[in-house]
Amino acid sequence: MCRIFINADPDLYRSRSRSLRLHGVSTSLRLENLFWQVLEEIGARDGMNVTQLITRLYDELAEAGGDVANFTSFLRVCCGRYLSLQASGRIPADLDIPIRSLDADFVLAGERRPKRRQTAVAA
Repeated sequence: MCRIFINADPDLYRSRSRSLRLHGVSTSLRLENLFWQVLEEIGARDGMNVTQLITRLYDELAEAGGDVANFTSFLRVCCGRYLSLQASGRIPADLDIPIRSLDADFVLAGERRPKRRQTAVAA
């Protein structure tokens, strides 16, 4: 099993920082190259570059009352969810179909949430 993962191109898990401006404030985000590639793909589907996508995600997360203090982790989770939803067929593999054109309720209805393990309480 591990060979499937350890034989990945080492460049995919090298991290890289990118500097960008969010509403005039200079900031830097550090992510592994694989995540940058996924963000580029997501943005390209809707005609955005990575900076535009990140700004939009930041704004929508802040508007929804999400934890912008943990924004880099949020971006990693976005990438994982995108790939998972794509693998399940809820997000089409056809990159010419914009994300904004999808029915969010349909996409989210198919998302499987992991079952929480119940821990035994000692009596």
